[in-house]
Parts: sequence; structure tokens; C-alpha cells
Amino acid sequence: MSARRLIVNADDLGLSPGVNRGVAHGHEKGIVTSASLMVRGSAAYAAAAYARTRPLLSVGLHVDIAESRWEAGGWITAYELIPLDNATAVAAEVDRQLERFMALVGREPTHLDSHQHVHRAEPVSSILRERGRRLGIPVREQNAGIRHLGGFYGQGGKGAPWPQGVGVDALCRLLRSLPEGTTELSCHPGLGNDTGSAYGTERGLEAATLCDPRVRATLHSERIELSSFAQPMFD
Repeated sequence: MSARRLIVNADDLGLSPGVNRGVAHGHEKGIVTSASLMVRGSAAYAAAAYARTRPLLSVGLHVDIAESRWEAGGWITAYELIPLDNATAVAAEVDRQLERFMALVGREPTHLDSHQHVHRAEPVSSILRERGRRLGIPVREQNAGIRHLGGFYGQGGKGAPWPQGVGVDALCRLLRSLPEGTTELSCHPGLGNDTGSAYGTERGLEAATLCDPRVRATLHSERIELSSFAQPMFD
């Protein structure tokens, strides 16, 4: 077994047809091994149908309850389904999305995370951690055995384009810096800018990089083993 194992997880599966195509392209032609499904997305049904045909693609739930974007010099709320500080409402919405996931995909998720990392704050953090324990699955950034790496991203902290952040050189540098153990690299591939979100053209750049042969060559030369949430720490 390799001393360094990498899970490449594509967030936002189900958000749009273009995102679905990008995730599929990254899985079939590149290094994507896992994905997180947005069950509220307009293309969630098609995404789940695809996932059922790809047993090697581990699929988790991308809990989607709020989104913010940088606009006119500050962060504004694009949407918030329920108050993020209302534990009862958050728990009910998480459970609704878990139920929807199992109805769509036909099996339990392999992992849990959230759109724009809202589970970094309470009470969402504790709620997802408890659901993860109940299901026996990892929650992003809350499992000691799986380190999360979020540096592969095409925008700066205030939404300014940063295409070099998702270039081949940037990704290869990240790969060479991986420590021993299991790391999750999150990504956001897409083909066709159809999400309506602030993160648009960057998705196509990500898809191209994830499928670039130089990236797989770096994995080989660095002796990094691709893995998934279905078996992140075991052969």
C-alpha cells in the first residue's frame, strides 16, 4: 500500500448538466474518484442515474442550505434555505436531503460535506458529525484519518479570477506536497458555463487540468495512490 493516498472529490454534482458532464469527464478521463451530490440541483436526477452506472465513483451528499457571493465590495447572501443558527431547522433539512439522496441514488452516501463549507460553523458542524457517526461515514475536515486539501481553486478570497490556481503546474505542486496518509482534494469541474454561479469558466479549466496526462504522471512519479471514500484507508 502506498504511503500517500489521494481521494479526488468533485463537489456540486447535480448542480447543472454542465457540471455533470465535467464530473463524468474527470472520472472517466482523469483522476476524479469521488463526487458530492447536490440533491436540490436541477440536474440531480441525471447525476444520480449516472452514479448508479459507475460503481467505482464513490458518491456522498453535498449538503446545500446556503450560498454567499462577493458583490460590490462585500459578501452577500445569495440564498439561505433556513436560518443557519437554528439547530432544529438545520437538522430537519439535512435529514430531508439525506432521504432525497437515498431515494435518488439507491444507497447511502459514502461521505458528507457541505456547499461553501457551512458545516465549519455550529450548529451545522455537530449535526453533520452526528449524521456521519450514525451512517459510519466520514465528514469533511472532521475525520482525523482523512486530511482535506482545498487549495485547487480558480478564484481568490474575494471572488477575483485566479486561473493559475487550477492550472496543471499548480495541481502538480499540490500533489508533490502531499503528506503521508490519506488526503481528500476537492475540485469543481464542469463543461459549459451553465450554473449561473460566480464560479463559472473556472470549472472548465479544472476539468482540463484533472484530465491532463502530466497530472497522472506526477501521481506515478510521486507514488501517490488514487483512492475513494468507499475505501479511503484500506486495500
